[in-house]
Amino acid sequence: MTGPESLRRVTSAHPRLLDAALATLVGGAGMVPLLLGRWPDGDRASGADAVAAVAAFLLLLVRRRAPLPVLALTVLGEVAFTVLASQPSRALKITVLLVIYTVARTVPRRTALTVTAGTALVLYAVIAYAMGSAYTPEAGAVFAWTGMFAAVGGTVRTWRDYVAAVEERALRAEASKEAEARRRVAEERLRIARELHDVIAHHIALITIQAGVAGHFLRDRPDQADVALGHIRDGGRTVLDELGSLLYVLRQSGGEPDETQPAEPVPGLARLGGLLDSLTAAGLSVRHRQTGRPRPLPTAVDLAAYRVIQEGLTNAHKHGATAEADLLVGYGPGALRIRITNLLHTRPSPVPAAGTGHGLTGMRERAHTVGGSFRAGAEPDGRFRLDVRLPLPEAAPPAGTEASDGSGTALYPTAAEGRQG
Repeated sequence: MTGPESLRRVTSAHPRLLDAALATLVGGAGMVPLLLGRWPDGDRASGADAVAAVAAFLLLLVRRRAPLPVLALTVLGEVAFTVLASQPSRALKITVLLVIYTVARTVPRRTALTVTAGTALVLYAVIAYAMGSAYTPEAGAVFAWTGMFAAVGGTVRTWRDYVAAVEERALRAEASKEAEARRRVAEERLRIARELHDVIAHHIALITIQAGVAGHFLRDRPDQADVALGHIRDGGRTVLDELGSLLYVLRQSGGEPDETQPAEPVPGLARLGGLLDSLTAAGLSVRHRQTGRPRPLPTAVDLAAYRVIQEGLTNAHKHGATAEADLLVGYGPGALRIRITNLLHTRPSPVPAAGTGHGLTGMRERAHTVGGSFRAGAEPDGRFRLDVRLPLPEAAPPAGTEASDGSGTALYPTAAEGRQG
């Protein structure tokens, strides 16, 4: 640590110590001529100089607490000394300049400017009175000295304000960075919770249904029970695979990625056929219709669409009056539409669009996260309807032909539809 830096830190931490040192220096300098009998310029020292030195010492000790009253007292003391001793006090003159510096550094700028100008005029009048002339160099130098000390005080004030502003901006930036980190952690936790819910809820629901089927056929039709147990094994293996992919991503700590593991467990509509096949094997008959020409989707929209369909069809299987559901996936010019309908157990008893479980809440949050819309509820005909629209980038239809149902929409039957006959 350098000498000036150490001095700055000490004076910043102990400003009263600096005031005491400065007051002792000015007061002591005013007392030295009394010991020598005269001032360096030949003027004789008197008892009034001792009083002025003591006054300068006391005023400098309290200049930080009340700079304006201290300045007023110092100027009045200089005026009184000049009138009584017919000459200005050197100690009080130095004290005035030091207090001018303090005023310029602490009080508002407009007030400091006004006070500095008034002090300079008073000191000019005092020196002119003592010298017997208003045109002496000493009288003119008063404006230069007061202006210089006021300018130094204003510069120090500006520098400290700048440093304080920089420190405040740094603190705000640090706080903003911490808040952003907390927000990202919360979003990541929410994303992981959604993934775990979607992965586990769907497959565990199918495993539960298949376990019931196996228990029903275990004695009378063991071959059917064996098929159901096979579906349970497949479902359990799928859950473990997807959980393994998700947990692998969570264990990554920023090192080199392992090329033998998937970088991110992000399913999409490309896996819709496998999803429908698993639901069909679990006993849910899905009438799937697709309109529009499929095209590559943004990753977030693709994942949201897959998870909404997975959760919606799982809910239809668990809560529907029949093991049937209708699925429409429509590719529009600016949105992807997903509609799932199934017959409810009771009719009319509407289900509120807000949902009562985590399934509907999770689907709504997924839709809203990518800027889409979500609506779910019971229709007057006793069917539950789930309608989701996810935004898509505008895309012109590519050249080519496609199968049509006569209404301008393309139909893409799936393996699930083929097995329904």
